[in-house]
Amino acid sequence: MLSLPDNPRILVIRGGAIGDFILTLPAIGALRQRWPSARLEILGYPRIAALADGRYYADAVRSIDAAAMARFFTPEADLDPSLAGYFASFDLVLSYLYDPDDIFSTNLRRAGVRRLLRASAKPDREHAATHFARPLVELDLRPEPQHPRVFPNDTDRAFAESFFSELASRFTHRALRPIALHPGSGGEHKVWPAHRWAAVIQWLRQQAGCDILLIGGEADAEARRVLAPLDLPAAWNLPLPQLAAVLERCALFAGHDSGITHLAAAAGIPTLALFGPTSPDIWTPLGPRVRVVTAGDAMDALGVETVIAALQEMLSGK
Repeated sequence: MLSLPDNPRILVIRGGAIGDFILTLPAIGALRQRWPSARLEILGYPRIAALADGRYYADAVRSIDAAAMARFFTPEADLDPSLAGYFASFDLVLSYLYDPDDIFSTNLRRAGVRRLLRASAKPDREHAATHFARPLVELDLRPEPQHPRVFPNDTDRAFAESFFSELASRFTHRALRPIALHPGSGGEHKVWPAHRWAAVIQWLRQQAGCDILLIGGEADAEARRVLAPLDLPAAWNLPLPQLAAVLERCALFAGHDSGITHLAAAAGIPTLALFGPTSPDIWTPLGPRVRVVTAGDAMDALGVETVIAALQEMLSGK
């Protein structure tokens, strides 16, 4: 069992995609709850780790892409003194990096890291959030199952306020919050055909009387092209903390098995997730009101009527 000082310095090393990071937040949150005055930093991708930077979880974020990191993946390398000193300054390092040959871990110890927890970044049997929290048992922490939460700050929420004010004229039902849709994903095999999203959007607008806010990024160019004739208000390529604040103000979210769907669930809004070949048992978004519709091995096997029925029930509060 590892023991730490009362106000420890803790480093969490977390690469991976948006969804991986969000499903690690319960573990990071357990550390913050146990040591509220700890100096907790994250070594990761700044674009993603910004969700935690100064937003409850982390006091600072450092980029994992620093050139000096490369030597830590080389056996018996001459380690960068500054980076070695940085690692050694922490009372605990929790690493989620893939390190099958123990090269990175060995170099961390060579740098002077005294307490190192290694966590597998690839869950295969239990839900990812449970899997990512399992190493904390070594600290006598057994976090209760909980959904990830994000905490947009005042600046993020001020952006969302301005964002919706600028779009106000584009919404028909201004007294109601819009429905956010993300028709893309990081993997093509997880994407429902965009023309079927178009049919769902038409139903939401014409039959359910809902306004739509389209969410997307650089990887969603095809869906953006197909849906362009609908002339929807959109939030494209927003920084993740700002997007979280925008999603907070939406009535409901629908998307695929993607990092943005995890973000919507962590923002606390009702979330519909369309799953295809990936496992919902491991990767279902966690939130206060999440519903999953599964398509099986092929996303195009999922019918429009099935998705509309799920949305209809969610809109009615079921």
